[in-house]
Amino acid sequence: MKLEVNRHANTSIAQQLEAGIRAWIKAHGAGGGRRLPSIRRLAATHHISRNAVIEAYERLVAAGLVRSRPGSGFYVADNAASFTSQPAVNNALQEVTNGLWGLFNANEHALKLGCGWLPSDWREGDDLTHAIRSVARKSRPGIFEYSTPHGSQLLRGLIQERLRPLAITADAQQIVMTGGGSHSLDLLVRMLLEPGDVVFVESPGYYNLFGLLHLQRIRVVGVPRLADGPDIERLEAMLVQHRPKLFYINSVFHNPTGSTLTPAVAHRVLQLAEQYDFQIIEDDIYADFQHTPTTRLAALDGLRRVFYLGSFSKSLSSSLRVGFIASPPPQVQPLVDIKMLTSISASRFAEQVVTTLLQNGSYRKLTERLRTKLSSQMAIALTMLKGAGWEIYTEPAGGMFVWAKPPAATSPQQLSELANRWDVMLSPGHLFFADHQATPWLRLNVAYMQDPRAKAFIDAASLKRPEGRIN
Repeated sequence: MKLEVNRHANTSIAQQLEAGIRAWIKAHGAGGGRRLPSIRRLAATHHISRNAVIEAYERLVAAGLVRSRPGSGFYVADNAASFTSQPAVNNALQEVTNGLWGLFNANEHALKLGCGWLPSDWREGDDLTHAIRSVARKSRPGIFEYSTPHGSQLLRGLIQERLRPLAITADAQQIVMTGGGSHSLDLLVRMLLEPGDVVFVESPGYYNLFGLLHLQRIRVVGVPRLADGPDIERLEAMLVQHRPKLFYINSVFHNPTGSTLTPAVAHRVLQLAEQYDFQIIEDDIYADFQHTPTTRLAALDGLRRVFYLGSFSKSLSSSLRVGFIASPPPQVQPLVDIKMLTSISASRFAEQVVTTLLQNGSYRKLTERLRTKLSSQMAIALTMLKGAGWEIYTEPAGGMFVWAKPPAATSPQQLSELANRWDVMLSPGHLFFADHQATPWLRLNVAYMQDPRAKAFIDAASLKRPEGRIN
């Protein structure tokens, strides 16, 4: 192994060694188990300190490319050759964050047609304000003190009852409160995965999860998402090749396609999970937007391999970060431990506000109104898109999202230029693919589509009007 070391470079010697060994593994297709030079030998050969070599090897171990065997040395990891083909962590994170800053930093007058939350004027503040005042008046500790790491026992009991109509049987002790869906995912990734592990995600799928997995140096493999759930034929073929540790599925009103998992596909996914021994994260944060409950993996599985995620942030308030994980019993305490170490607890105050809204019936009535409103908006949006000639991936039965493509051969850059013309903010379509492949497909939020700017953009992208023509 010949490595170049430049003592006058801007990067440290350890970083140069790390980059050199990465390149060597990639160039030689080094299979797992190959022994790397000892620390002493590499230091002597390149006339550098042993500390620099140790740091380089530790970086490679953390990245999942190298395995340390105490008393024996350092060896190329089994999946190192394929792992080197993954996008660099910084690049992968920048792809996600750069694509999202526009939505979060857009001026308040821009139409956030590609966002993943409800418009502010859809929010009903009276019941929420009443609950906040009630908690502040009656439960002063809720303002000043931590919640328990496990979360409010009363709230966990209420969630237990809310899961029964979904046929999910979970004891309150199996439920761990979190600071929203993203916090739930972070806890599960920390607990279940190590650098170099393989995780299957849906393609297209949830871009924030992709960034989180890359941050932890996890290998991300996309499984095509169809109208009825993951593509089972492709999934079976990919399982033989990759042997994942985990599969993430957004079962109801999938982000971004709006599709919903069917019973037949759900059963087959669980059969494959048994056969190939992988666990499942079922993300169900849009459950409260569904009129009639459909099949959940957690219900079929009985929370043995499935971790079930829920949240109140999408329906109630993006600022009120309250979510939960229903976990297989053996993983409950490790989850609580990791939560305590990383955040101590979620917000006691927020948990008490949600508890109040559940107890007095306000939340149930709120979600009933939201479901009706979203169903109406979905019908309007589908009619508008079909009238403009857009291709619709699948017609969602509810929820917020439609995955659609303009009829013309329009590049992502041209779509972006049109959006800017009409003061519309989009979520770039490539973010929804783990490999960031270019795509003309867009996630559209139906809650924003009655705005005249949405219709103007949709018509312009279909080349129906002269002012929308792209030169």
